[in-house]
Amino acid sequence: MGDGKVEMMQKLLISLCFVAAPAFAQVEQGPQNTNFTPAFADQTRAPALPLTAVTVTPFVSGLENPWGIATLPAGGWIVTERPGRMRLIAPDGSLSAPITGLPAVAAIEQGGLLDVAVAPDFATSRAVWWTYAKPMPNGFVTAAARGILSADGTTLTEVRDVFVQDPPTIVPVHYGSRVVFDGQGHVFITTGEHFTEENRLRAQDLNTTYGKVIRLTETGSVPADNPYVGVDGDDQVWSYGHRNMQGAAMAPDGQLWTIEHGPQGGDELNHPGPGLNYGWPLVSYGENYDGTPVGSGLSRMAGVEEPVYYWDPVIAPGGMLFYRGTAFPDWQGDLLIGSLNPGALVRLKLANGRVVGEERVITDVGRVRDVEELADGGLLLLIDDTAGGILRVMPAQ
Repeated sequence: MGDGKVEMMQKLLISLCFVAAPAFAQVEQGPQNTNFTPAFADQTRAPALPLTAVTVTPFVSGLENPWGIATLPAGGWIVTERPGRMRLIAPDGSLSAPITGLPAVAAIEQGGLLDVAVAPDFATSRAVWWTYAKPMPNGFVTAAARGILSADGTTLTEVRDVFVQDPPTIVPVHYGSRVVFDGQGHVFITTGEHFTEENRLRAQDLNTTYGKVIRLTETGSVPADNPYVGVDGDDQVWSYGHRNMQGAAMAPDGQLWTIEHGPQGGDELNHPGPGLNYGWPLVSYGENYDGTPVGSGLSRMAGVEEPVYYWDPVIAPGGMLFYRGTAFPDWQGDLLIGSLNPGALVRLKLANGRVVGEERVITDVGRVRDVEELADGGLLLLIDDTAGGILRVMPAQ
């Protein structure tokens, strides 16, 4: 049989196998670490969505551990590198020199320069927000800062911290963090709980900002309708009981969604509401890295919100977005999530606030730290590596 006929037969067999696959097939992901029963149907291992054919091409090279990216209104992007650099990317993919004016960052372990976002009024204010690991006299914290980008894009001025996590810790991991605007005059900042047995308990302590969603105004003040204004707890806190939130996005309806790293199993997708408790470290759908139970050893308890979705084994989630473009019409309103381990672009389809399908779109490109949508509906994927860069994803032709 000639090569052409062999290739045709292979394609036919693949097509037949796909057609024969049951509708309830799940994404191939390996054995679970735990034996917890989901609280409701499709809370984990939702049905596999049909695979999307895509084309992946290099777009930017020469970035060291890129972490966050944001689109500039006039074109191009602003990107962070974890060692402490922020750069502009031109529409053709060329990189600027590092922007000056940034504060010192603690680029140790998981720390450094983290997320970046442009203010909704950037076209007139040129305000840029970012999160970073801030060195303190007695340790490190997650901080969010705001500055004004010069007209030529070379420097930041009027730089000031608008949020500083408290208290400092000597543990340089689990910082979070993403910063997103809701379009209603508020900004959300996600934090981590700094990992250790002692630190993780602070995710339940309303007087600290460990393992919390923080909600501020676009000027950095506390909104009067935050849930703990005037009562016991930190006024900045929106929700609590989180582990290490490295993804956050606003849905098309203007509501906040977050995604956080679990331990061994138990990555969670949540829809944080004001004053609600998301359970860490009292409950988890995962286990500690040594195989021992987390907290109570239970996956749920009264007074704790259920995750909308969880993974076991983990995907180690990075940044995420709700897809609004037209290049992939079947993706409208879907969540696209970067996976660091095993490394992938993960797609979730939602209906009525629940996940109804999952796809691993790309699985062989390395650690996907963040995802950004392009004006033409394509995507940019930040690849977190010492020799990292950015990939462009488009529909296959």
